[in-house]
Order: sequence, then structure tokens, then C-alpha cells
Amino acid sequence: MFKIAVLSFLLVLILNSCKSEEITGDLIETEKLSFTIDTLATGLENPWGMAFLPDGRILIAERPGRLRVFALGELRDTPVQGIPEIWDRGQGGLLDVVLHPGYDENGWIYLAYASPRGDGGNTSVSRGRLVGNTFTDVELIFQGEPATGAGQHFGSRIVFDDEGYLFTTIGDRGVMHNAQTLENHNGKVIRLYDDGSVPSDNPFTDVEDAKPEIWSYGHRNIQGMGIHPETRLLWAHEHGPKGGDEINLIQKGLNYGWPEVTFGVNYNGTIITEDTTMVGMEDPVLHWTPSIAPCGMAFVDSDRYPGWDGNMLVGALAGQHIHRVVLEGNQVVHTEYLLEGFARFRDIRQGPDGYIYVLTEAPGLFFRIIPR
Repeated sequence: MFKIAVLSFLLVLILNSCKSEEITGDLIETEKLSFTIDTLATGLENPWGMAFLPDGRILIAERPGRLRVFALGELRDTPVQGIPEIWDRGQGGLLDVVLHPGYDENGWIYLAYASPRGDGGNTSVSRGRLVGNTFTDVELIFQGEPATGAGQHFGSRIVFDDEGYLFTTIGDRGVMHNAQTLENHNGKVIRLYDDGSVPSDNPFTDVEDAKPEIWSYGHRNIQGMGIHPETRLLWAHEHGPKGGDEINLIQKGLNYGWPEVTFGVNYNGTIITEDTTMVGMEDPVLHWTPSIAPCGMAFVDSDRYPGWDGNMLVGALAGQHIHRVVLEGNQVVHTEYLLEGFARFRDIRQGPDGYIYVLTEAPGLFFRIIPR
């Protein structure tokens, strides 16, 4: 089944490449390889996430609330119908889209998005099935609490691990101390079964007043997350304030420090804390100061990119580049800036064909990296 799905995907991509055009004909030289950019679609509005269907179609989530379909080399004008109501506020909206690991058998597609509730809203996760151009069998499986009128720090990414657990993220929603209390979901990594029920071995299920869905806490705003292709460990990066963006290895029950420890300061330059490390709180594996505003993450395990194997690729919004991160074990040993000044990078994924696919905003582009 998997081989058939990949062959179908490759066939469609052959058609895609015939209709695409390169942004630049120049060969881009980097430390380990050279590549060109193959533009697949333009004119996207704040694209946030993408998912690859076995038949070759690609779903693209636009933050204002549209789920678009890219097929046969074209971005379809009519968005998918029937998705949940999206709360388009500030940084909130339609965020991530991910297939269930058993999609071939069950057809489930998961959406992370800001949902309205009362006078506010928060990050939610729903799942449904795509029938034609309509999202059907929609089930709300998680809602972040509490709802608030704030327009910032919604997270949010979805990742499945090898055991089928679903991990998702919510930012602190603009209130720093949210991240240090277990009584709400904000500033947390969440772990669920695929139907939204809570695993009994989550770390805080027996803690009074704690939200049982919490896996880790002390996060400011995670917008990139992935499973390492060899170690199978969960990694994430998050936004700091002015400075102090972080890469972290996410582990059960740990406190990642925000806002008790940070390398950043407030946007007006005032001090949040003098502490950058503290007993009982996890130090980042890497931090960026000044901030690059990381968003989107992919691990490379494709033989199309010799020299990048096992590397983490991180998109940068404010930094306007792709950050290539080289790991040895759980330590960062080298980094490289790719495509500096090109655009605001929002998402990076490795497709079933082994190519790296990228979404940018301002301009809103969808392209793939073609090694030469």
C-alpha cells in the first residue's frame, strides 16, 4: 500500500514539475550541496501548514481560515468546505494540518486552529475525512483552556510519534505566568490518544487541579516540532521575546523554564529575569539571540540531500532564512543560514518523494528545494 501511494504521489509530482517555474535560475551554493528553487504556487495568504495525501494532492492551511488543495500542478481556487469555524484573530486562525499515521486505513486528517468560544477563543484540534472537496465526519478532540480574547501565542503544531500518540502545542497566549501553572493548557505541550482521550501515563494525571493532557510545560510559543529520524525523540523550537528563541528536546513532565529563565528581554528592552538557568528547569539545546522567530521544522532523512542527512531545518520569520542545524546525539555542533533574506519562512516538510517543501509568507509561496 505504501509503495503504491508513493508511486502515485511521484506521478503527480512529475506533472507538477512540468507546470512549475523557478523563482531564480541561479544555482544556490551552500556548505554541503547546491540547489535551485522550484516554485509550485504563488499568491498564498499566510500559509501555515501542509500535508501530503497518498494520491499526490497536497493540503495547504492558510491562517485566515482556508484549507487549499494543490493538485496537478495548480493551487485550486475553491477551498475545502466543511472545516470547523476558525477564529481569525491576531496570530490565530487555521494553523496546522497533519494526516493520521494510519491514514490509508482510516482517512483521518487533523487540524490545529484557533476556535471561537464566547468572547474569546483558544487553540483546538479537530479531525475529519476529506470526501471530494468537503471535510466530513468532523470531530472536535481537544480544546485549550481557558479561552481568552488575546490575539497572540496560539502555537500550534501537531506531531504523531511511533506509538500513535498525538502531540500538539499551545503558546502562553500572551500571559507569561500561564506557562508555569498546570491549571491551564497555555504554554504547554499536550499529549493525547488519536481520538483526544488522555493517556493514563501522562505525567500530571494524578496531580490535583492539573490539566491531565499536559506533557511538558514552561513554553512560550512553540511553532515547530518533529520526531528525529534516528533517535525517534521529540524536538521543538519556540519563540522567545526579544531574543531567547530556543530549540528543546521535549521530554515527559519537564519544565522548560519560561518565564523564570530566558535569554530574552521584553520588547521594550526591560528585564524579564536575570536567570538563564535554574535547577529543576531544562536548558535549551540551542538559543538564538537576537531572535530569528523560528517557525516550522523538518528533519532530513532523504538520500536526495547528501550532507544534510539527520539535520534539522528550521524556518525563520523575522530572520528570513532557513536555519540548518547539525546534531550529534542531542547536541548542536554546527548551524548554517540558507536563503538569507529570501522571505518569511512559515513551514518546512519533507514530502513522500524525499524532496523538501517550503511555505513562506510575504510573499506567500509554495516551493520545493531541488538539489543539483
